[in-house]
Amino acid sequence: MEEAPLYQQVAEAIRQEILSGHLCPGDRLPPVREMARRWHCAVGTIQRAYRELARQGLVAGRRGQGTRVVGELSTPAPLRRAALVHQAEAFLLRAVSEGYDPAEVEQAVRLALDRWRALVREPPAPEAGVLRFAGSHDLLLARIAAQFPLIAPGHALRLTFTGSLGGLMALAEGTADLAGCHLWDAESDTYNRPFVRRLLPGRRVALLTLAHRRVGLIVPPGNPLGLRGLADLARPDLRFVGRPRGTGTRVWLDARMRRLGLEGPAGRVAEVATHSELAQALAEGRADAGLGIEAAARIYGLDFIPLTRERYDLVIPAEIWESPPVVALVGWLTPDAAGALAADLGGYETEATGRVEWVEG
Repeated sequence: MEEAPLYQQVAEAIRQEILSGHLCPGDRLPPVREMARRWHCAVGTIQRAYRELARQGLVAGRRGQGTRVVGELSTPAPLRRAALVHQAEAFLLRAVSEGYDPAEVEQAVRLALDRWRALVREPPAPEAGVLRFAGSHDLLLARIAAQFPLIAPGHALRLTFTGSLGGLMALAEGTADLAGCHLWDAESDTYNRPFVRRLLPGRRVALLTLAHRRVGLIVPPGNPLGLRGLADLARPDLRFVGRPRGTGTRVWLDARMRRLGLEGPAGRVAEVATHSELAQALAEGRADAGLGIEAAARIYGLDFIPLTRERYDLVIPAEIWESPPVVALVGWLTPDAAGALAADLGGYETEATGRVEWVEG
């Protein structure tokens, strides 16, 4: 891929410092001559980078005061959105010129958003018109969130991927409005209800079924190690990429390995926050196997060995059940609607989508 012009690289580096909080509102950017020495370039290159940042509404320059990070974005919202669309179109044009089709670009952007949502560990503060979700990573849910303004006009669904247990804890702490989980209880051989009762005692909560998902071993194309099931994870030569404790996938795996008399995968090399990251690690050759959903395997062109079928529920407290965005979501979430949205993902079964089960604390 052709490298971006130097002024754009400078501007992007500064933009990342602003977004990460290393440069705060009111902070002064280094003088252009100092930056030119730092980047080994002409003063004009730095000046052009600063003008680009100013165009994006991130910095402002005043005579005698230098260039500083703005306290608030002063660009009107429509112009900000137009600028963002312009940048997105430039990225799309560059990707298409390199041989990617628009569907591949859209999928890549969705996966990048998934990774970002997993990095944001704490759901944001309450905001008008926004439903805060915390819980297990799911590709179908990410698609629903993208369409949520059409499902519930005037509202948004903001996702933070914290794992199933993390989602229930966020509900208990009041930092999320609804959660998503697929926690299997070995003793009762049921999903979610036992965990909701333990973590949300005394509360009336609805379990709204999003879908059933097929879960299994994800392996490189052709399954070069000839893996067939969980017992093969004990092989010392196997590099296994897993999910963190507290995720529904990890809970199921640990319980099943104990039943086999095994402590766990022998060659665990990494833990990742989402199914997408797990599949990416396998596609890049950093591991030999992982446990995840079929949809993630299909996206990355990997082989899939099915092991179980799990139920993924949206956990919604009674106090927001009658709120307009939840009413709209419950009305929209039917087997046909979810099935159409998940049709090209694979690995989803939507016959039970929309069913409601109440848990009385």
